[in-house]
Amino acid sequence: MPSQPIIIALMGPTGSGKTNFVNQLTGTTEEREAHKLRSHTQAVREFTVNTSKDRQYVFVDTPGFDDTYLSDREILRMIADWLEKKYRGDVKLSGIIYTHRITDNRMSGSVCKNLDMFARLCGDKAASGVRLVTTMWDKAKNRELAESRVKQLEGNFWKPLMDAGARHKRFERNTSKDAWKIIDDLTGEKEALLLQEELVDAARKLNETTAGQALYTQFQKLLHEQKETIKQLQDEAKAQKDPQLTKQLEEERQRLEAELQKTWNEMDKLKIPFFRRIALFFSFKRTQAVSPVRLSLTNTEFTDVHSASSM
Repeated sequence: MPSQPIIIALMGPTGSGKTNFVNQLTGTTEEREAHKLRSHTQAVREFTVNTSKDRQYVFVDTPGFDDTYLSDREILRMIADWLEKKYRGDVKLSGIIYTHRITDNRMSGSVCKNLDMFARLCGDKAASGVRLVTTMWDKAKNRELAESRVKQLEGNFWKPLMDAGARHKRFERNTSKDAWKIIDDLTGEKEALLLQEELVDAARKLNETTAGQALYTQFQKLLHEQKETIKQLQDEAKAQKDPQLTKQLEEERQRLEAELQKTWNEMDKLKIPFFRRIALFFSFKRTQAVSPVRLSLTNTEFTDVHSASSM
């Protein structure tokens, strides 16, 4: 048995097929159909497989940044703690699988957020060990449409990562054989992720990392959107003469006010004091992040998808 196992992490949005991919690699079967719209991974989970080739693999299932129960900051902290612990123990990842549903007819805000965070915690040095895996091909009813989406993913949304060395792989038959084929070449030279270098080598706090600041920016945008929505609801409520509708609008406003407060609290925990920002600017040991395309936190529909199309 080798002293260092082959460690492969799986990341991606909730429901994109991470856990199913791990199940195919490990031979595990988990019943999830009844709750398929909810998050099922609320912790970083390791699965060890000893192969007949005298190799040990460790597959790491991680929660997405749109978790049902945990905040994005909590998810980042959880993943960062695991990555930091491994790196301090001189253990590097052999590769990362990032999953994306080929059945999605748009790049939703949640999907864009997950991709943006993934690119920023990965960095360009480790991109050669990234496999961008499209899943759920067995549920794609229109093959031509699916191929068109692949072109847009590779030519737009995934282009910065692919330019840095990441590769696209298709998980078409949803079988153990296909899953192992995708990871077969992830046994070469290992590179630290940008987040690991920032936390350990540059001695940064999580909120001072590229990923932490990207999350802070996302919270800023969300806060602005929530304020705008609340203002619109207030104006609409004033213009209404129907007491019942006015009551419903007021209840929705109160709900959004509570969400806004949560967003503000999350932002406050990620904020870097002014003088600390100055110190970081002059002392930061330069590491490079992939420069992701500008991703909107609102839905971005694929150009070839009609309003009623589905797969």
